[in-house]
Amino acid sequence: MPTQEQPVDVLSTDHLQADLKGHSVRGGFLTIGSQGTQYLIAFVSTVVLARILTPTDFGLVAMVVAITGLGQAFADLGLSEATIQSQEINHNQVSTLFWINVGIGAVLTVITICLAPVLAWFYKQPSVEKITFVFSLTFLICGLRVQHEAILRRQMRFSALAFRDILSLSLGVTVSILMALKGARYWALVAQPLTTNFIQLVLSWLLVKWIPSLPRRGAKVRSMITFGGNVAASYLIMNVNRSAGNTLVGWYSGAGPLGLYSRAYNLLMLPVRQLSAPAGSVVIPAFSRLQDSPERLARHYLRAIGLIAWIGTPVFGFLFVAAEPLITLVLGAKWEEAAPVFQLLVISALGHLLFESALWLFISRGESRRLLQLLMIVSPIIICSFAIGLPFGIKGVALSSSLALIGMLPWIMSFSFRGTPLTLRGLGRALLLPVVLSLFGISLAMFAQHLFKPVGIQMELSVLVLGFASAYLLAALIPAVRNEVASFRDLLSAFKPSS
Repeated sequence: MPTQEQPVDVLSTDHLQADLKGHSVRGGFLTIGSQGTQYLIAFVSTVVLARILTPTDFGLVAMVVAITGLGQAFADLGLSEATIQSQEINHNQVSTLFWINVGIGAVLTVITICLAPVLAWFYKQPSVEKITFVFSLTFLICGLRVQHEAILRRQMRFSALAFRDILSLSLGVTVSILMALKGARYWALVAQPLTTNFIQLVLSWLLVKWIPSLPRRGAKVRSMITFGGNVAASYLIMNVNRSAGNTLVGWYSGAGPLGLYSRAYNLLMLPVRQLSAPAGSVVIPAFSRLQDSPERLARHYLRAIGLIAWIGTPVFGFLFVAAEPLITLVLGAKWEEAAPVFQLLVISALGHLLFESALWLFISRGESRRLLQLLMIVSPIIICSFAIGLPFGIKGVALSSSLALIGMLPWIMSFSFRGTPLTLRGLGRALLLPVVLSLFGISLAMFAQHLFKPVGIQMELSVLVLGFASAYLLAALIPAVRNEVASFRDLLSAFKPSS
């Protein structure tokens, strides 16, 4: 079959070099806005579905997702990162990667269908078999979408990605809520990711307007597959880490406690992902263009981490101190037992963000093998922490896993910084003020709560908000804090494209 002619600029990134900082910062703000919108949509979905459905419904779906989530890394095989990270790439290479992704997605769909009866036996829940059958389709859908999404990210077309993600999630949530209102129970939770992924597939093809040709020999993709394979193996290990807690809790304690634990974990990951996902979408392609400029890469990394810390630490600090009234108000009284679990998980929230930032460095610098080495060391420790906490209930699992991540973090970051100008001391300077200020906010909020002893959820939240906000108002009197926050205003200048 003759090779289809593709527009020259579909895969080229030469036009980005003239204003890479502008593209990065504008893309960052746009992606943060997109993620903020998606956060609100997902938050509304969580609130509505939590009040219609039961912890058992969430637990049944979490049992399946804990296992099928492991295959998501191989649906991609890390080949999207290979497309984004490569300095030069051509149509034949991307076409070959596309068909590899489709083939892997089809194989994973078949494997998941075959595993369905095994999962039902393992969890002692017959409903799990049917849920697994339907969930298996997500692998094939993702395989058809991977390379088109990678091209959008390589081109730093963040407005197109924002449009796609917001529209697809909105429709997915709408379908899910309507099904829940109709009494579909756990099927409403299954419908949301399927609908969202399918619409993302359609929109990705429409936005990119790139059509793959048949795979050809001599496309020279071996090095890309090697790179992608290491990334995929790393993502698999990360998915194992994330799924191990749900799998062990579901096996040890059943669907009810798993529903509580999984809701607490997912509520934590909502703000974590709203920060890490847009940042990763922007910095990986941007850092990939800076592979030959380690000093610039290090400088931009610390700026990104500093900005994320200033945004994230007040959010995590307030979530920690207000966990119980927030969850009761948002999800309802039947979810009260998830509050202390959520609070214990929030301890490691900043650690999750820093761990994600280590991945940016490895992937953008083409060091997928070192990333895999890191995760093979860290993963057994994280999984053991889940197992250690099991006899103490879901709170024990949350506490032990949080402490394990925090304890390993200095070594993780030190390992990630090797071969770069980055140091732990430089990272500490970037994090010091926002972390200390968040701890001050927690202390002041808890003092206000103890002093005024508010009655009722709304009054308790009001006191906590005032106490926490007072800490930041007082900190504005400190010149170092004002200078640090004011320094981020320079980023706004990047909104103006270079002439």
